[in-house]
Amino acid sequence: MNQNIAIIIQARTGSTRLPNKMIMPFADGKTILEIIIERLKMFVDLPIILATTTNKADNALEDVANKLQVVCFRGSESNVLNRFIAAASFAGTQKIIRVCADNPFLNALAMNELVLVASQSSADYVGFRINDKPSIKTHFGFWGEYVTLDALKRVATITTQPLYLEHVTNYLYEHPEIFDIEWIKTPEAVVDREDIRLTIDTMTDFTNANTIYDEVYKSSINPTLAEVVNILDQTPQLLEQMKLEITKNSK
Repeated sequence: MNQNIAIIIQARTGSTRLPNKMIMPFADGKTILEIIIERLKMFVDLPIILATTTNKADNALEDVANKLQVVCFRGSESNVLNRFIAAASFAGTQKIIRVCADNPFLNALAMNELVLVASQSSADYVGFRINDKPSIKTHFGFWGEYVTLDALKRVATITTQPLYLEHVTNYLYEHPEIFDIEWIKTPEAVVDREDIRLTIDTMTDFTNANTIYDEVYKSSINPTLAEVVNILDQTPQLLEQMKLEITKNSK
């Protein structure tokens, strides 16, 4: 196991647009968080830390972490930047793969590509650049991102703007003159695609993703992005609904 890099999953139950989405049954009686942790444990050989909040409502998420035998760290609900710094420090890791827990289609093959690039890089931040945007600013929900603990600590000394305390990595890639940023180019399967939304912020997102999930993972337990996109292309009505949600939920 590569002990130099750890996965930190960001999750809480207090979503404003879809409260409790982390504890709602999503597929096969499992929650999105359970699905993500199980897939990472199966296909990505890294330690996993769940970074949730001290809010009592998130006791349920700590229970999931305990059940699946991953480390749970609890920190600030509003200052997510501080939560990540504290979680990484608690775990003794200097290098972080950040995962948002509202992405049930997090792609294990892409995660391993990210880990490979990051492990060979001296950059402060490594991420996929998707159609000229950082992947975290898109609606696909396929990717994680890499950042060093040192870089996050530097951000914390530079700014206290709420935007950057909530969105952990934004300050880094918005300031390439300060930080060393490395991009992985857009995978061919999603070049110029602006109609795919598999990240979950709303009930409509949840329903759409649930509709397609079984179809995607019925054909492969570890599908490529091309395989996922091919299945989506066979559901034009679903893609139209996704386009509407993209319009409503700009990033």
